Amino acid sequence: MRFIQNNETDPFFNLALEEYLLKEVSFESCVLWSGESSIVVGKHQNAMAEVNYSFVYENDITVARRLSGGGTVFHGPGNLNFTFIRNGEPGRLIDFRKHTAPVIGFLNALGVPARFEGKNDLRVHGLKVSGNAEHVYKNRVLHHGTLLFDANLNSLAEAIRVIPGRYVDKSVQSVRSQVANIRDFLPEPMDFAEFRNRLTSWLKDYFAYENGRDGHLREPIGYQLSENEKEVVRQLASEKYSQWEWIYGYSPEYIFSGATRFKGHDLSLRLQVKKGVIQDAKIICSKEESYWTSLAKILVGRKHSIDGMLNALKVHGIADQRTSSFPSALMPLFF
Repeated sequence: MRFIQNNETDPFFNLALEEYLLKEVSFESCVLWSGESSIVVGKHQNAMAEVNYSFVYENDITVARRLSGGGTVFHGPGNLNFTFIRNGEPGRLIDFRKHTAPVIGFLNALGVPARFEGKNDLRVHGLKVSGNAEHVYKNRVLHHGTLLFDANLNSLAEAIRVIPGRYVDKSVQSVRSQVANIRDFLPEPMDFAEFRNRLTSWLKDYFAYENGRDGHLREPIGYQLSENEKEVVRQLASEKYSQWEWIYGYSPEYIFSGATRFKGHDLSLRLQVKKGVIQDAKIICSKEESYWTSLAKILVGRKHSIDGMLNALKVHGIADQRTSSFPSALMPLFF
């Protein structure tokens, strides 16, 4: 087991690092890391349907897609992420209880009565403090999870607040749970840095004993990424994880329905989207029907994105060519 020091906060780098460690090296590894505010969706989810798009756009919150399946999680200040990459036998790699055991043991030792509950959650008194997911590659498994220590829960809730029924698809749907911060359950006060340091020490001891089943304890080895390795990870982050085609274009096909009132008109929109690109669009308005029908034609072939929709509005003369922000009144219609 190698313990990797990772102080990077870029969400795309951190997700790319997990893929690199899973696929490009042979040793087992453990990484603790924190990142900038971001919403991270599972591999098989519809990213648009999982986030409050107007909120994340207005608050500059990154949306990212990870390698593993499962539901949407929040990364950001006050949230500590852990990654374990282990070797094993094919068919026996997926094991959420095994891979969360050291984290549950740590929380219990602090006096926090965390338990494994549901499909992949760690909960305290029924409140979710950790979401987990796994991904298998050959004879290796990536297990990663979040630990809400002192996160902004109001921002988290708003960022993933969605209006039911606007998206119709066959993607994996997140199960919304009540969440809580670990700090609120601690018997004694502790800041984020101490929490991270103590978890690091706990995991090193845990894996030393696990490796030392033959009676000889072997301390996990610290590992520093070389500059060449970091460059490989940065390239993967740039070419895959930060790309619109991976974040949004990888989403399953979906139908989107939106509605709003704009300049005295009641508007409704229906989009058919495949690989993030609009295949068909219909706008219904009680007045100036031909005007809105012509806008619908302009939407076809464009990305269902802020830039794609804003450019269409500029072409149609609804938005000024000089503006760089999306008209807030039209956000409910398009997203």
